Amino acid sequence: MGASTKFTLRTSSLSPRVIWLTGLSGSGKTTLATHLKQVWAEQGVPCYILDGDQVRRGLNQDLGFSPADRKENLRRIGEVSKLFLDAGLYVIAAFISPHEEDRQMVKEMFAPGQFVEVYVQCPLEVCEARDPKGLYNKARKGEIPHFTGVSAPYDIPNKPDIVIDTELLDVETSITRLLQELDNL
Repeated sequence: MGASTKFTLRTSSLSPRVIWLTGLSGSGKTTLATHLKQVWAEQGVPCYILDGDQVRRGLNQDLGFSPADRKENLRRIGEVSKLFLDAGLYVIAAFISPHEEDRQMVKEMFAPGQFVEVYVQCPLEVCEARDPKGLYNKARKGEIPHFTGVSAPYDIPNKPDIVIDTELLDVETSITRLLQELDNL
């Protein structure tokens, strides 16, 4: 991947931003985050990935998946993201973040232009077929309550800054398009 991506972000004219990847489990958020970080690392762009599994193992291990806990999870992630921005890092945040209201709450924590919402679009059926962690199967059996897309809703973003359709685009094309879109914002 990395070296074959020909698009370079014009970081000299941009301040660090939060690139917030939202979408269903299995849509490709973490995959895109990992590849974006790799490309940026090769280009000398300072960045850090915040991912749902990583954050819930540590900082937010005391939170469940109720609406109130999901909201608090995202609020804390927003606060941590602000700290990384203050340190001069781009933040690549990969979170289902199922509720429009909660994503808007996080966006409002930042100055205009510092928060970029990227909807990682992928149909539920495709996400379920991918099911990298076997979570949909467990949710369908009732083993995971409040699972987004199965027993809990996902609010499709009303006005995302960028849409990346991972059903139709491979990873390299997705990253190239994402970088082009970021450069145009």
